[in-house]
Amino acid sequence: MRYTSTALALLSTLPSAFSVPAPLAAPEPTPASSLAERQLLSGLLKGVIGNVQSAVARKDPAAVNSALLKVTPTSRPRSIQEAQGQASKVWAAPSGRSDVYVAIASQVAGGLAPLLDGTLNTIVKGGIPAGENNVNNDNPPPPETIYPKKENGDAPYSISEDKLRKALYIPEGFTYGDKRPVLMVPGTGSYGGTNFANNLRKLLQGSDYADPVWLNVPGAMVDDTQNNSEYIAYAINYLSAISESNKDNLAVITWSQGGLDTQWVLKYWPSTRKVVKDFMPVSADFKGTVLANALCLSPNSNIGLIPCPPSVIQQQATSDFVRAMRRGGGSSAYVPTTTFFSGFLDEIVQPMSGPGASGYMNDERGVGVSNNEVNAVCAGRLGGGFYGHAGVLAHPLTYALIVDALTNDGPGSLARINVRRVCGNIIAPGLDLDDYLATMALIPVVGVTLLAYPDKRMREPALRAYAR
Repeated sequence: MRYTSTALALLSTLPSAFSVPAPLAAPEPTPASSLAERQLLSGLLKGVIGNVQSAVARKDPAAVNSALLKVTPTSRPRSIQEAQGQASKVWAAPSGRSDVYVAIASQVAGGLAPLLDGTLNTIVKGGIPAGENNVNNDNPPPPETIYPKKENGDAPYSISEDKLRKALYIPEGFTYGDKRPVLMVPGTGSYGGTNFANNLRKLLQGSDYADPVWLNVPGAMVDDTQNNSEYIAYAINYLSAISESNKDNLAVITWSQGGLDTQWVLKYWPSTRKVVKDFMPVSADFKGTVLANALCLSPNSNIGLIPCPPSVIQQQATSDFVRAMRRGGGSSAYVPTTTFFSGFLDEIVQPMSGPGASGYMNDERGVGVSNNEVNAVCAGRLGGGFYGHAGVLAHPLTYALIVDALTNDGPGSLARINVRRVCGNIIAPGLDLDDYLATMALIPVVGVTLLAYPDKRMREPALRAYAR
């Protein structure tokens, strides 16, 4: 294991167009061994967090970014239980709800977001994400026509087929249909390689029932959600075209915005519904989020007061994109769907509890939906504790029901798993403390990615003609 830098070192995965200097590697932090040391660390922590608070108050993204990059861990959790407890204190506090970036600074300072091991590694060559986060993959043309349209009812593409095809990462050993293909779609500020490396992909790779591939959308899903959706639509039909015996038996696992955009795809590219047999969104924001303004340093709910990345504006609960997605039946499932979300406490998407949760999917078409608020299902057990926006990716119930859905017809079913045993774990069996911290590291990286993105706007991108 390596413990040489904060999670913000993952900023080196960003394209050069919106990259920022990576922090110097920090030595492995050790717990304070005396009162004097603890007082010194406390003073240092207050200082760096105070710098972040000051920059946030000035509503200066560059200054917030600079202040965050100076934050280094002062300690490291010794167990998953300890890490979960510390995370709860960071995000459940009032400042954590109203000031995302101060909470991110506290998370990093508490050692809850280190770059831990090689499974999160992205090698930067020429400023372009490489390795498992490569956006320029050499995938051959599909054996059947899927572009410019697979079927007449599909929405038109605005991005070239070559660019769309290159965003799909197919790992060595992919069986091209001998096992069930699983497309993994990342969330805002993430590439698929990093997003799922230390959670669901690690658990599914090597199984006899799932064959994961993933999307690395250029710009890390921060661009116009309508562009991001084109990559998903193309990837689904491309994966189907190359998967032979399982071409009509795809599964799609998503995180955060990836779920919202995939539902958009299922609505406006009807051809995808014929090949996707399971949709499993984690921490999705199907109703958007009322916290989008905080990510844009806006002092109130009016997200248009300060320039903001396009996809964040579009994920505001009142956005045209969310309204267009939900109208005309878009709030209900098109394919068997198994959702996962945390009622305690999603720090990015709200509301997130009960049937009113943004991650909740309706089932007016009767295709089969299983909605799972993980804390509520596991109430009174270890799995009923604090899980944030990223933490749900590592939740034991998430993994258990994904396996159930992949190995049975229809959505994941609580009736088919041993809920008591599953909920007796804090994280999915097969993951460890390093994986837990690496998964939590997604939030600081997302935050800084949003701050660094250059194409900030005052207004939401216009809806495409097919969605008006």
